[in-house]
Amino acid sequence: MKLIFYFLLLFTLYSCGTNPYRASEKSQKTQLKSLKETVSKKDTLGLGSGIKSEFISTVNFNLRKPNYIILHHTAQDSIQQTLKTFTLVEKQVSAHYVIADNGDIVQMLNDYLRAWHAGASTWGKTTDINSISLGIELDNNGIEPFSELQIKSLLALLAKLKKDYNIPTQNIIGHSDIAPKRKTDPSMLFPWKLLAENGYGVWTDPIIRVAPENFNAEMALRIIGYDTKNLPDAIKAFKLHFIQTEVDSVLDQKTIDAIYDIYLKQ
Repeated sequence: MKLIFYFLLLFTLYSCGTNPYRASEKSQKTQLKSLKETVSKKDTLGLGSGIKSEFISTVNFNLRKPNYIILHHTAQDSIQQTLKTFTLVEKQVSAHYVIADNGDIVQMLNDYLRAWHAGASTWGKTTDINSISLGIELDNNGIEPFSELQIKSLLALLAKLKKDYNIPTQNIIGHSDIAPKRKTDPSMLFPWKLLAENGYGVWTDPIIRVAPENFNAEMALRIIGYDTKNLPDAIKAFKLHFIQTEVDSVLDQKTIDAIYDIYLKQ
């Protein structure tokens, strides 16, 4: 009897050791089943007041596709810590992909499903970024350079996602762009210029033309996508992405010219 008990104990420990995310996988399967039931319902509207309604199935439909890619850094000490965070219900945060420092990629959610990575964010007139975007987290604490292997894997992943979903070049942006007051990721060390050179996101020209005297930088920031209700925060977020050497809220001529350059690329 003791032998059987020890065998079962070892088997349990081995099973847990080989797949520490078994519980989160089971939970995701349960949620997917629930979602399937939800989208399969054919209930009538039930509006009352003598209004007749019925459900007649159309044959012309598909899944909604992402139109933006939002890049983050994890601000945690390891990818293991991040994966644990994204598999705990109480944390209420997730992403579609996590890229390790060594270049390994972990996919955590189907691209067509809505991850919780953007939070309270705004880009242009859109306030529900999670519903139209893919979230990619890079294993980085925010104060260290991103590794070459990590960026190489990111470029490969961006190539696939951009092609699969026909995502516009200018729609590959950072968390700090869509939440300038709250977020600073993926940090001033992130190689936005390199990404833009490969077709993912935009960057300023080598020689930036001088903005016209009547150029309205605040309006241009809004056209690019930034929320300018707090203009200093918007300026700082822009500089974090496109200037990087001077991350402050000063709207000097260099910044105005850079805003003009990016504005012309929209």
